[in-house]
Amino acid sequence: MKPSVSASTVKKHIKAASINRVWEIDLFRGVALLLMVTFHLLYDLAEFYHLPLDYQKGLIYYTGKGAATLFILIAGISSFFSTSKLRRGIKVLLWGFIIYIVTGVALPGSNIIFGILQFLGTSMILAPLFMGLPSPALTVLGALILLAGRYTGTLTWPHNWLAWLGLVREDFFSVDYYPLLPWFGVFLWGMALGRTFYPSKRSLFPHSPLPFHPLGRSLLFLGRHSLTIYLVHQPVILLLLYLFFLAVK
Repeated sequence: MKPSVSASTVKKHIKAASINRVWEIDLFRGVALLLMVTFHLLYDLAEFYHLPLDYQKGLIYYTGKGAATLFILIAGISSFFSTSKLRRGIKVLLWGFIIYIVTGVALPGSNIIFGILQFLGTSMILAPLFMGLPSPALTVLGALILLAGRYTGTLTWPHNWLAWLGLVREDFFSVDYYPLLPWFGVFLWGMALGRTFYPSKRSLFPHSPLPFHPLGRSLLFLGRHSLTIYLVHQPVILLLLYLFFLAVK
């Protein structure tokens, strides 16, 4: 009987899915990206087309925060796999500043001060300083940073120079804001998970069929191209929404 899938095809898929990658990390990153795109779609509908969608609380709000939390945890875990943390961190940080400039020019008043990319880039740069800590220490330190963030969030600062840390004036506004306090605590928890579950930097599920399932492949594609998709998804969403509402007028 002729096999339905040749050995060379299986080998090709396994090579594409697993070499230098831990596939489940890419998959969860893809899930986070899908949640984020969903949140931004609903945000755009509310902000630019005035649909009655409250994105500041409830399911929509937690979809956005859930996506960001998952991104940050995965970035912390992935810090144990990367051999070029400084270079990648600087790259992500620079893209964060570019988005800050472009958004400020294209949408005046829609400031993005220390948004998710600026936070992730900074965290990647800081990660090597904590790489030698054991998992319990990373977990405790992460919890302390989270608690410190809850405290600093109640303070009113005379200026915004320390906005990156979480200390801002009462009138501070940023569309996307992830200061080191408390969010670096989540990143450290991700590092603790990476040290605990990926000491050998190998997949926990090397024989799972999920990477070969159509849904799994789609999520893996999103996860492996997350930065590129993040950079282009908002203009694409806005263009599609413009064309849609233009067509239904």
